[in-house]
Amino acid sequence: MPGEIELADLLTVDRIDTGCQLSSKKRLMERITSLLLQGRARLDRKTVLQTLIERERLGSTGIGKGVALPHGRINGLDDVIGAVVVLANPLDYGAVDDESVRLAFGLLVPAQANEQHLRILAHLARLFDDEMIRNKVISANDNQEVFDLLTTWTA
Repeated sequence: MPGEIELADLLTVDRIDTGCQLSSKKRLMERITSLLLQGRARLDRKTVLQTLIERERLGSTGIGKGVALPHGRINGLDDVIGAVVVLANPLDYGAVDDESVRLAFGLLVPAQANEQHLRILAHLARLFDDEMIRNKVISANDNQEVFDLLTTWTA
């Protein structure tokens, strides 16, 4: 299908962290920022973190069912970057359904990529609405397993 979202194009195994022990939403944002910066020396840590936090202030990116999609637009970014954190323990996130978060997919997109940004978020929302894939990702043993699950899923 033309324009299909390929998560393998924006995610790498080294930008996934399974069984992550974090104590707060702020620590989660910091961890996602670190993962998003993997292999991206040109990106500024403070800018990325601030972008994610500012987006969160507009309204929680906790989409429900234990999933959060923190995201932001970055000037000067050429392509979309994704990162995944699977939490060892549920984290209070202020999600729309008040359910604690176990899984966060962080996303950075070029500042001008409006349509692509929305298409990716919609794809991720459909993906994580699938209870079976959500549970498999949360219980995955390692980063490679999470990568394989996410990049082979089809609606």
